Amino acid sequence: MSLCGEWRAHVSEPDLAKTFAEPDCDDRSWARVSVPHHWRAERAFADHDGPLLYRRPFTHPMANPAAVAGPHDRRRWFLELDGIFYYGDAWLDGEYLGATEGYFARHAFEVTKRLSERDEHVLAIEVACPPQRDRNAKRTITGGYWQSPLFDRSLNPGGIWQPVRLASSGPVRIDRARVLCVDASAERGRLACHVTLDAATEPREARLHAVVRGPAHEVLLDAWRAVTLAAGTNELAWTLTVDDPPRWWPRALGPQLLCSLELDVEVDGVPSDGFAERVAFRDVRRQGSTFLVNGESVFLKGAGYAPARALLGHADDELIRADVASAIDAHLDLLRVHTHVAPPALYDAADETGLLLWQDFPMEGGYARGVRRQAARQARAMVELLGHHPSIVVWCAHDAPLGDDAPARAIANATVPTWGKEVLDRSTAHAIARCDGTRPVIRSSGAGDDSHLWFGWRHGTLAGLGPAIRAVPRLGRFVSAFGAQSVPESAEWMRPELWPQLAWDDLAEHHGIERRAFDTHVPVADAKSFDEWCDATQAYQAALLQLQIEDLRRCKATPCGGFAVFCLADPSPAVGFGLLDHNRVPKRAYGAVRDACRPVLAMVDPRTGNVHVANDSHRAIVDADVVVAVDGRARHWRGDIDADAVVFVGTADLDDAVDVEVVLTHPEVGRVANRYPLVIVEVGRAR
Repeated sequence: MSLCGEWRAHVSEPDLAKTFAEPDCDDRSWARVSVPHHWRAERAFADHDGPLLYRRPFTHPMANPAAVAGPHDRRRWFLELDGIFYYGDAWLDGEYLGATEGYFARHAFEVTKRLSERDEHVLAIEVACPPQRDRNAKRTITGGYWQSPLFDRSLNPGGIWQPVRLASSGPVRIDRARVLCVDASAERGRLACHVTLDAATEPREARLHAVVRGPAHEVLLDAWRAVTLAAGTNELAWTLTVDDPPRWWPRALGPQLLCSLELDVEVDGVPSDGFAERVAFRDVRRQGSTFLVNGESVFLKGAGYAPARALLGHADDELIRADVASAIDAHLDLLRVHTHVAPPALYDAADETGLLLWQDFPMEGGYARGVRRQAARQARAMVELLGHHPSIVVWCAHDAPLGDDAPARAIANATVPTWGKEVLDRSTAHAIARCDGTRPVIRSSGAGDDSHLWFGWRHGTLAGLGPAIRAVPRLGRFVSAFGAQSVPESAEWMRPELWPQLAWDDLAEHHGIERRAFDTHVPVADAKSFDEWCDATQAYQAALLQLQIEDLRRCKATPCGGFAVFCLADPSPAVGFGLLDHNRVPKRAYGAVRDACRPVLAMVDPRTGNVHVANDSHRAIVDADVVVAVDGRARHWRGDIDADAVVFVGTADLDDAVDVEVVLTHPEVGRVANRYPLVIVEVGRAR
């Protein structure tokens, strides 16, 4: 029974908070809101930080046996809350049910007794989402909110943002379940099912029934298991084995063969509860800097994926699926789900299309010491919620615990011990790994196994990334954040009519602009108009990403295993890092990334003139033709390009060059042309 729809809401006040949960509280003057929602989306609460008080009257016929179908005396009823942002306290008919914490964690409270006492009920919930003013000692695990330039730093995402319902079960309820693929060889597939069963107040005999169906809904496995349950909660583990399983592959390597698991619990031969999940058979490992899926190496070309909308609940399925399609159109293999747990549509679309996901736990920056236990609990909830998705290939416990403003900081992050890295990140990563031993876990992004390298933006020059990796190879094992900001074409909210005296402080606070970086790399003083400056920022972002992606592809596997550009799309009107703006209009950088990430690409290093061909496919290219044209002067090479490799072709003379283009031609690949803008060519002159 859904409890979504119209609720009443009021800003919390000391006296009102004491009485609002009582059934006879007069809420007729309260604002009407539509749940699920974020309260900032409501006119009445557009400027409020909460807490907010919510009330929802409803009718439930459990108190009238004649109105309830089936053996009502054996049914148990639960209030299920799919997502409250961030703290919640719930009451039913004035009686306290319990507290919630964590915006994506699901919570449930048994309400069988209370529903049996009357037909008319009132559900009351107090929701708090306190702003985190101290970015080094945050107490709520909300990812980049109040921290990242992706968001308006005054934005409060509080509210009941996911559905609320009443759900029933028999005498035994499946309280929690976790399904993981632990083996996916060509001969055998195994699914590990970890189930928590709630048998209430009596010990019981029960049977578990599992059915695994293949891509065409054929039955691959039908199994039963008898269990003896103690009163209360019971933790059970069951491994299901399928012979010759259909395997799921990333989009670059094979088809996405998806299966399903149906798991039911029966008591006295009658179904008591059950669930169904989409699953798949695939294996993922990390070997040095290289990721392996089903034993095949994958060089991961990716992008960070911020919340599709700044308020998570405003991202509909159509928008999220369009973002996945845009990533695939840009030849990306990976999205890094940046410091948030996304709505289900993202994971479903990635499973279906073979787009791989790096899943961040929503911690970014510094935290107070009191969050450690809650972080571990929410980390386990994340794995239970998402672990069955084959598209997720790596977990990450914490993003940029000490910041990432300079390469020296990146090196220090990997070596300097801090409480955040050594205690908080270690315990959070350990909680993830204990729940899921089938995937790699990165403990602290930007502080060890991967790097955030902002050459040409927050430090250094756009040409500095390649030399830095050659000097310190560990920096290039996986570069999970790099890029530059640019001004979108739809920028009327920036008030361009004020040019050049824009409201810079307001743009920094509410639209994420990093003014110091612009002053260094794309100064306002160099432009004659706002439109010219906008065009220059987009040209610079595109050139930076083209050169740095090629730098990373040139050092494929020695040491680089992949990268993630920051980021695919801006979640709100912003001078942002997105390749797409908040309206999903492509910036110039989107085309540059799409071209630079083509599976087969000929490249020229403007600093040396060295010509390489990157071949990310697992097929050799025999007798390829490569032509480098420098200001109309052409040089030819012919030869073979090994599978899954980067091959040095030769050296071109770029002295005094203005127009540089390299073209690879092959019957199986077609004509792949790679042209360099002048800003990249000029890098060679500055060497």
